[in-house]
Amino acid sequence: MDLKWFRVPRDVVFGAGTLEYLKQVQGSKAFICMGKNSMRANGVLDKVTGYLKEANIDYTIFDGVEGDPSVETVYRGAEKMKAFAPDLILGLGGCSAIDAAKAMWVFYEYPDKRFEDIKAPFSIPPLRNKAKFIAIPSTSGTGTEVTCVAVITEQGGIKHPLASYEITPDIAILDPEICLSMPPNVTADTGVDALSHALEAYVSTMANDYTDTLALESIKTIFEWLPKAFKDGSDITARTKMHIAQNYAGMSFSNAILGIDHSLSHKISTINTTHGRCNTILMPAVIQYNSKVAGQRYAQIAKYLELPGSSNEELISSLVITIKNLNSSLGIPASLKELGMDESSFLENVETFAKAALEDPCTGTNPRQPSVEDLIQVYKAAYYGYDVVI
Repeated sequence: MDLKWFRVPRDVVFGAGTLEYLKQVQGSKAFICMGKNSMRANGVLDKVTGYLKEANIDYTIFDGVEGDPSVETVYRGAEKMKAFAPDLILGLGGCSAIDAAKAMWVFYEYPDKRFEDIKAPFSIPPLRNKAKFIAIPSTSGTGTEVTCVAVITEQGGIKHPLASYEITPDIAILDPEICLSMPPNVTADTGVDALSHALEAYVSTMANDYTDTLALESIKTIFEWLPKAFKDGSDITARTKMHIAQNYAGMSFSNAILGIDHSLSHKISTINTTHGRCNTILMPAVIQYNSKVAGQRYAQIAKYLELPGSSNEELISSLVITIKNLNSSLGIPASLKELGMDESSFLENVETFAKAALEDPCTGTNPRQPSVEDLIQVYKAAYYGYDVVI
């Protein structure tokens, strides 16, 4: 039996003004997890709490989640969650707030669990015994509002992706109006993060007809609309297109999983940069490395984008060039060195990074299974900006 699956939230509510859907949710107590100041500053938090009041839902707020949510922050949030005893959990804001809330949810329902108990892929026990989860993203990038993944940072700055369909939200609210205040650099970094999700999902060893369709449409939409959203953040059409495109990418990779672009990025993206920016700088080198076994798949992406090329090699080259051109148009450096990573520190630690990346859960579904030496060469190609030839 060739058993496959496609798992997404029960409800995906989308369109301008859909934050008001909160007036329809069922519950009595909501725990709102968010970052630092942006949701307050742009008035979104006031709207959320206002709608909850209209629905006669009590609430408490846990704020201050950092850009790379730590295990310690997750534990602190879980303790406040236990004390409040909510039946609704709202992850509000960027991916960090939503990811942190996902992890807090596990420890709220299972107080005796520790982070080490849930690190292995798909090891989280059944949830929804105490609460359901609503995700409201303020950026158009990670797709975490529809995924089975939460990225938490351990001591030493190493990011660890928790993976379980148990932490897939129950409801995702995609209101592009929330994104109108997103600055250009965040628009760029989150947008290329979504692109990396779709590209990796399409070449994953777990890709299927459902994930392929979503990935291809996401890629095409991002190339068309990300530059427009970057140039004019008040363009509600561009914001809407990007919010949906990143959601497509999220649904795709949540079911197909990812590859070494993310494995490599998880180990170094706390250095001088954001996760999305690190992903897209690594992307050309990863495509060149993977093309030895997934060349046909990358060529199909290039054809879908109507890029020039009469052979797989020419199409792959066009795809790499197109990604580099997109990055340049968004003000993203062409290499990790240009980004500002210290060369001596990078070279001193690159083997350690590569060994950690090899053990990352995303490596298992990469189309080409690497060695530590392979990953070192990919890292170096991305650092110096040269082509991968292995």
